[in-house]
Order: sequence, then C-alpha cells, then structure tokens
Amino acid sequence: MTRADHDPLMVTPAGKPRARSLMSFAGRPGKWNAVTDVPGVEVGYQTLVTGDAVRTGVTAIHPRGRDGASDPVAAGFHSQNGNGEMTGVSWIRESGTFSGPIAITNTHAVGVAHAGIIAWTVRHHPRMANAWLLPVAGETWDGYLNDINGHHVTEDIVVAALEAATPGPIEEGSVGGGTGMNCYSFKGGSGTASRVVDYGGTQYTVGAFLQANFGDRHELSLDGVHLGELLADDNPMGSWSPAPAGSGSCIAVVVTDAPLLPLQCAALARRVTLGLARTGTAGSHFSGDLFLACSVANRGAISPGLDTFNGASPGRYDQLRFIPWGQLDPFYEAVVQASEEAVINALVANEEMIGRDAHRSPALPRDKVARILSAHHVPGGSVS
Repeated sequence: MTRADHDPLMVTPAGKPRARSLMSFAGRPGKWNAVTDVPGVEVGYQTLVTGDAVRTGVTAIHPRGRDGASDPVAAGFHSQNGNGEMTGVSWIRESGTFSGPIAITNTHAVGVAHAGIIAWTVRHHPRMANAWLLPVAGETWDGYLNDINGHHVTEDIVVAALEAATPGPIEEGSVGGGTGMNCYSFKGGSGTASRVVDYGGTQYTVGAFLQANFGDRHELSLDGVHLGELLADDNPMGSWSPAPAGSGSCIAVVVTDAPLLPLQCAALARRVTLGLARTGTAGSHFSGDLFLACSVANRGAISPGLDTFNGASPGRYDQLRFIPWGQLDPFYEAVVQASEEAVINALVANEEMIGRDAHRSPALPRDKVARILSAHHVPGGSVS
C-alpha cells in the first residue's frame, strides 16, 4: 500500500491515511475532499484525552463561517432512528432555516454544547443573541471509552472549538466530538468527504461531515466486499454487555453551496441513510442516526427573526433561487457518495484506543483490509 504523503485526498493534515489509500470511490471530490470544500465552511475541534478515562471532545461547524452566523441558511432534517438528540430541529422543521454554528459532542454534554454556542454568540454576535437562539447541537455516545458522566466537556471547551474553526483540510478519526467513538466495533469518530456537481454551467460542492459511532462488526462492508466475518477475530466490544451490538449513533451534517429550498435540503439529508447503508449498517434500534443538511447559497435572502424587533419594514419579501426538483439527482448521488466515504475515512484515519476501565477499541486493520479488497477484485483471488 502506497500513498502520496502530501496529497490531501490520501492523508489527513497530521499524515494519517484516508480511505483512498485502501480503495477507490466514484464521483469527483473537492480539493480537500472535506465539508470545508464548500466555500465559507469552517470546522474546529477540541479533543480531550487525559488520564485513563477521558476520551471525548467537541466538533464545531460554521456553515457560513464565523462572520456569517447571523445569516440564516435553508435547512432540512431527517431522523433515520430517533435514539439520539439534535437540538434546534423543531425550528428547522417549522421554518426550514437555522442560524449560527453547529456543535457535536457526547450524549451527556449536548446541553453544555447548546449553552456553549449561546455563550459564543453573545460574545461575537450580540445583536443576534438579543432576540432568541435555538442552537443546533448533536451527540453520539462515547461511554465505552470515556467517563461520560464526568462533565469533562465545559462551556469553555465548546467556545474554544468554535474559536478554533478554520477552512481548508481538516483532521479525521479520534478528534473533536469523535474522540471516544466506535464504528462497527472498530475505532470510529470524525470523518468527512465532498463531491463536486456541475449544474447550469456552475460547479457546486456537496460536503458531508459525520460523527461515526454505529454498526455491528458482522455488518461491515467496504467496496462491495462483506468484511464483517473476515474481521471478527479482535472484537472486545462484542462481549461487552451494557450496550447491544450496533448501538452508538451517527450525526451527519451535509452542507452545499447549491441553491436549495428547505424541503430539498431535507431530501439531501434523507440520502445520508443510503451512504451509511453502503458500509453495511441496518440501523440499530439503539443507534440515534440524525442527519442535517443545509444550503449556504442565497446569502441575505432569508430574513433573520431578529429583524422584526429592529424596525424592519413589514412589507418586504424574501426570495430564494433554487435548482428545480427534477434536476436534483446528481446532488443526491453526491450525498450518498460523500457520506459513504466519510464513514470509511473515520475508520481508516484511526489507531487503537484504550479508555475507561481499560476498555479497548481496536483500529481497523488497514493492511489486512487492503489485502482482502485486492484479492476480491482479482479474478479467482481468495478473500480469506
């Protein structure tokens, strides 16, 4: 297995391998093959790994960048399975919009993440905060590796993640909110990918970011090869009783600069399910799989609610430009492709982690996977 160490499609900024070091993918990725390929998007992390039991963190996503937080985006939400939490979705379903950044963390810190977004907004967008705030904060459960009841994520940690957000290539694996997560009983966490779509003479980008913490080992499939049974030999989580196999959750955020209506964003969010399915999961009852999609096009076109309280004319109109419904298939395909690759990036860009109570999460055995995939795609090759 070889890779170009300087190629952001093949390695993360820290030099960890990405999924393309093992397999090929359909579709055309953006420059970084990340959600940050969408113009204006910024991502930041705070990673907490201390002592024997703290394995957690916070991921921050600014869809319009930090400076554009008060400009609402068109948005849609989909719950594949509701055993999880994403705040702010009642307003998204009502209005088809949200404002401000997104934070993703562990299950028992989702309220802290919500409060941290408010604290950050008060500091940087006080006029916006003077109206009302319904922040978007999501979670997945990291209690196998992390002391989830220890209140290690604080408002200051959330604010620090929001402040740390930048454009450009982003790290993957055990970083940010994904630090203590597991996927298919291997070490999981944060993953991202993007696809470029040509429409009407314009290039648009669809970016996906996932906090991958789902799947039972026997389900795992990569590149069309069912790997679960072939990789069953090292599975400490398989005999761990408090949580059924396959539980955990997945938060996905899809961002695009294609102009879309809110219901079209919801249609993109629904396609994340197909990207996850390509990696094998059937969607456990104990996995909260919640997906958000938004369009950062139409800047300034949606009135922020605070205008009502600041003397805005009651006779004004908002106006959205959008791609016709019948032309969305290439964007659906982009979501499926980027979501699948983001999951695999989270698996590949990882190493073994030991956490609380000496619980161990093994890394995906990359060399073994590479051999199996290579043999599978050679006529007559053995995949044992």
